[in-house]
Amino acid sequence: MRTFALAGNPNCGKTTLFNALTGSTAHVGNWPGVTVDKREGVYKGEREKVAIIDLPGIYSLSPYTPEEVISRNYILDEKPDGIINIVDATNLERNLYLTTQLLEMDVPVIIALNMMDEVEKVGDKIDVKALEKAVGVPVVAISALRKSGIKELMERAVAMPSERAGTAVFGGALKGKIERARQFFEGLGVASPLFHAVKMLEADEIELEHDGAKELLGEIAASADLEAEIADERYKYISAHFSSVKSKGKKDALTKSDRIDKVLTHRVFALPIFLVVLFFIFHLTFSENLFYLNGFTEGQAWMPTLEDAGLYNADGEPLNFGVELLAVIYDGTIYSPGVILTNLLNLFLDHISSGVVALMENGGAAEWSVGLVGDGVLGGIFAVLGFLPQILVLFLFFSILEDTGYMARIAFVLDRIFRRFGLSGRAFMPMIMGFGCSVPAAINTRTLADEKERTATIRVIPFFSCGAKLPILTAVAGGIVGAFGIGNADVITFSMYVLGICTAVVCVLIMRNTSLKGETPPFIMELPAYHMPGFKNLMLHLWDKTKHFVKKAFTIIFASTVIIWLLSHLSWNWHYLPDEEMNGSMLASMGMLIQPLFTPLGFGSQLGQFGWVFAVAAITGLIAKENVIATFTTLAICIGAYAGAGTEEGVEELVGLINIISADTGIAQGQLIAALIAFIAFNMTTIPCFAACATAKAELKPGTFRRTVAFWLITSYIVSCIVYTVGSWWWTLFVWLVVAACAGAAIVLANKGKLRLRARRK
Repeated sequence: MRTFALAGNPNCGKTTLFNALTGSTAHVGNWPGVTVDKREGVYKGEREKVAIIDLPGIYSLSPYTPEEVISRNYILDEKPDGIINIVDATNLERNLYLTTQLLEMDVPVIIALNMMDEVEKVGDKIDVKALEKAVGVPVVAISALRKSGIKELMERAVAMPSERAGTAVFGGALKGKIERARQFFEGLGVASPLFHAVKMLEADEIELEHDGAKELLGEIAASADLEAEIADERYKYISAHFSSVKSKGKKDALTKSDRIDKVLTHRVFALPIFLVVLFFIFHLTFSENLFYLNGFTEGQAWMPTLEDAGLYNADGEPLNFGVELLAVIYDGTIYSPGVILTNLLNLFLDHISSGVVALMENGGAAEWSVGLVGDGVLGGIFAVLGFLPQILVLFLFFSILEDTGYMARIAFVLDRIFRRFGLSGRAFMPMIMGFGCSVPAAINTRTLADEKERTATIRVIPFFSCGAKLPILTAVAGGIVGAFGIGNADVITFSMYVLGICTAVVCVLIMRNTSLKGETPPFIMELPAYHMPGFKNLMLHLWDKTKHFVKKAFTIIFASTVIIWLLSHLSWNWHYLPDEEMNGSMLASMGMLIQPLFTPLGFGSQLGQFGWVFAVAAITGLIAKENVIATFTTLAICIGAYAGAGTEEGVEELVGLINIISADTGIAQGQLIAALIAFIAFNMTTIPCFAACATAKAELKPGTFRRTVAFWLITSYIVSCIVYTVGSWWWTLFVWLVVAACAGAAIVLANKGKLRLRARRK
């Protein structure tokens, strides 16, 4: 099978072309850094199958970033049958800089001139035949997004000869120096001697490792800055040979992207707009009050509630399944799309669960087996699955922001802010990926060149709440609204996301001024043109997320709920305990043992005899964050049955548990709300799931993982303590501000002392 590698600049449409060629489910991001390692697929459009390798997006083949090293080593070592060089036709000259380097390798190259539809849209023209003649390799105009020109591209790629002539970029005195270096590498028997020669003259560290290379460079270069000369020669060559192939249709006219950027990247309004966009997303995902249909004031209702219409019976239950479907959408207010889909799925799951339990009871199954299946297995798994629609709706919005190019703008905007805290805007990219999953986000920190910046970024990635934490936020926020009838779940959820971001910023500021102090690396990124996201790519992304979530629900969460149910219904002498004796179970005794540890955070001893449930839920969340709600559901059903709360599936179970604890302890409403919000904060900022921990350990420098785990524990404890104390007693805010001011002053004074000491030593 022949192999072709895809190479190109970030945001040139390379991964979109990879998906179009292979039908891959790889996610397409519209900002640099999405592709960290090469990905492989198969193109089946030709008579013979062709392997396609997706290399990271790069600007050059110099070993300055991990992506450049990966691409360079693959082409030199693996020697693919050809390189498909994707060139962004809207930024022709800049993209051709990489092309001039690829042409110096002994590998056939074909240029895929991408985004030609965008070029035509603004009235510009590119003479493809003239470009092909000038560059000396095949050039095919394509649109990867619209899948046009792809068949011709692959036909010409497969038909390329296995050998080709090199490039003639350099002239004058520089040509002689490069020729001398080329002969040196030919003598060593190195493949692609021209490429190695040019890189050696650029003082490339990899090339200087060859025996005699440093001495030769000293003879040739003397005191000249050959790296700058070579870069200048490349751009002169590009300008002289390729600028004439493109003609502008609208001179000096602002593009649509430029006009949009005047607003979305505005120095003052950019960040507030981003926060508004985020809140709008959360409102559409979590709000149970999208808008009211009962008029603006009481007595002016123009659309009746279900109760007014007589569609509920005396017990407050819907009269039939059709009305249940109506209640999914409307109950005095119109729900948000996320809530509607969640209600619909939960309605379906409730009927499955009730049907299974009824079949078991009618079949004479033992009480313990009915409880294990109904409350343990189905209750836990369905409680987690019930949040899948909201997770998918949220990530649909995030994917749209990413694929349209807006996230790249946010990285650009935040670079101005992050730089003050010791991070570049590039660090924002893996952080924002943390909203999806901490595992690929941690892997994506490989794009950060500075080791200390990587460590700081990996440590704060878990504070950007992943999809697994979303059920915790949604369920507890919904429990607060349902139990106390105050607030909005979407506002609480949005506030918790903002809290996580703020915690990350503060922690980075502290780390980059203490243990991980260092220079802030430069950040260079091209802003891609805005475009509509591809429907297929969005759906593939959501399908990937669904498969991952469901797989986890029926493996890790299934096993966890069974274990939790068994431990909560078995005594230490292995006797079965009914619901009313659950406080004597193994799980309860272990929970009561660790419960006091969480007292300063609000969900410890003050929550009474059932407060251990919160402690146990937080601990089980270390395996998988979905376990937190699975634990709540499994235990809350049993506690509700024991206390006669009559809780139902979903958030109502947590509402019932909150009501039981409130009645049992007599704790003040405000204090209990503060404790619940502190519980969210703790689970958002503490040690992530085992998979994320394993990834972080692999990505971190040896010896730093233990300190990272301690950092997560200490940070989550402090943040939760602040949330609980300030939420319960507002005046403690000033105490915490004084503590923060003293800590900041101590850091500043310590840094000044170190600077004076260094100055004296010099």
